[in-house]
Amino acid sequence: MQTFKQLYESMVKSVLNNDLDPEKDLEISYDPHHLDCLLNPKKHPVVIRTGACSCSKEDQEECLKRCPFGALEIKKDGIAVNPELCLGCEKCIEGCAPEKLKASTDIIPALKAVRSSKGLVYAMIAPAFLGQFSKDVTPGKLRTALKTVGFDGMLEVALFADILTLKEALEFDKNINDADDYQLTSCCCPMWIGMIRKVYHQLIPHVPGSVSPMVACARVVKALHPDALTVFIGPCLAKKAEAREKDLAGAVDYVLTFQEVKNIFDALGIDPAVMEESEKDHSSKAGRIYARKGGVSEAVENTVRAINPQKKTEIRTKQADGVPACRKMIQDIMEGRIEANFYEGMGCVGGCVGGPRSILGVEQGTELVNDYGEKATYGHPAENPYVIELLHRLNLDSIESLLEETELFSRNIT
Repeated sequence: MQTFKQLYESMVKSVLNNDLDPEKDLEISYDPHHLDCLLNPKKHPVVIRTGACSCSKEDQEECLKRCPFGALEIKKDGIAVNPELCLGCEKCIEGCAPEKLKASTDIIPALKAVRSSKGLVYAMIAPAFLGQFSKDVTPGKLRTALKTVGFDGMLEVALFADILTLKEALEFDKNINDADDYQLTSCCCPMWIGMIRKVYHQLIPHVPGSVSPMVACARVVKALHPDALTVFIGPCLAKKAEAREKDLAGAVDYVLTFQEVKNIFDALGIDPAVMEESEKDHSSKAGRIYARKGGVSEAVENTVRAINPQKKTEIRTKQADGVPACRKMIQDIMEGRIEANFYEGMGCVGGCVGGPRSILGVEQGTELVNDYGEKATYGHPAENPYVIELLHRLNLDSIESLLEETELFSRNIT
């Protein structure tokens, strides 16, 4: 019988060979549960169990402790994942000695959809993409490589990070006017916002109701092109969980990780480093540095100063990266140790560049993100004409309109 990995590899190869029904040609026996997980990932948790749990009861108790969100349960046949609580941090996968817990993969249904779509197909690339497929892969070359796979275009989610930066800066300018006030960023990291919503919900009044740049990008694409297919590409499993959240579902059709996309390039013999340039420079420095620790804070701080240089309340930021550090920072807030008025949390050490499905190390990823930020034509979104042009296309006549907009860039965070 094929292992989960063997079944996955054979089916990916079939789809890449334009067989859009890869299961019909399977000649070797397989586990039906494995097949269903690969064909219908949204029916299963983002962390799936691929075999019977062989751990002792004592070991299973230790497994429970690994999940910071209490998403693991002990059932009669072993450890199980509660999809309502799982945020995709992957701590359980890292600690599973028998390797029976695996990350869900969207690669097969996503490729089938890309190859068969009648509408436009957009790859939405996370700001952490710099250098992930080789240090020689520019944004323009990556765009061409993704078109070779079958996408009609590549959008840098950094442009939508620009828009969310503006929204959060406007929220800060409007609401934080007292020394005791503070704001928790709601952008970017699903583990950070999930931690607040599910564990520390007392703090929700301090969180503006903003969607992430990923969701903002997908919603805008579908507002402008209703029949479009949206595929987000990024460094973490948590984005798969975010895309499925009830109030966000339907915006992002599929989520692929950098590693999954590398698998596609390798299988098709595509080397992005030798592709032709297809450069389109739309994002500011602010949106580009979202990918590393402190990037959101820096972006919002500079934008607040740009939109209201006379604001009397100075923005004071504090950041935490990694789940333990985020919990410590939140605990300090709840116990009255308020050291800032704008707090940023990132679930992965180093920020998105440290995501578990990234290919580069944190230090190199951070360096490349910073370099890309410095090369931006514009420093912050308030001076980025592409942001203003896009808002006008969405019938938003000014940046202040973002405070009233409810369909594209906002969510009910409770």
